[in-house]
Amino acid sequence: MNKTKLDARAITIIGLLMALEIILTRVFSFEVPFFRIGIGFLPGVMIAMMYGPWIAGVTAVSTDIIGMVLLPKSMFFPGFTLSTFLTALIYGFVLYKKPKTLTRIIVAVLLVSIVVNLGLNSLWLSMMYDKAFIAIFPGRVISNIIGVPLRVALIYLVVKSRVLERFLQPVL
Repeated sequence: MNKTKLDARAITIIGLLMALEIILTRVFSFEVPFFRIGIGFLPGVMIAMMYGPWIAGVTAVSTDIIGMVLLPKSMFFPGFTLSTFLTALIYGFVLYKKPKTLTRIIVAVLLVSIVVNLGLNSLWLSMMYDKAFIAIFPGRVISNIIGVPLRVALIYLVVKSRVLERFLQPVL
């Protein structure tokens, strides 16, 4: 089994990406009660692509908890922490040490959107706000129909970026 090397460089990159994710998610995103619009997911996707599903999952949980402690936007709900872990696992399993094709990116984004965003996160929101699942679900479907192509495009642009390609080459 090929283990991911976690040297000082890798830990530094992960730490910087965690900080970037917290800032992009907690400061530079637009939130309404049932969904968030922003690009805070990108650093987590990069960690998953570079270091694999398990490191990405642990990092996602750590980032979620640190972000909640430093910059809380609502009450803490452990279901969302589970969702961030599963999101990282999905991106890692689909994209780590595999060709970063448009098809793979679409599959990863669709899996996250269906299983995590529409499934689990809708359930968590229903529980948090004491609203019927069916009342929350239509708006979340619309936001994901709009969000999926945008997330796919952003991830694809990051993957195909020449600057990032050179920066990430030693770990990809």
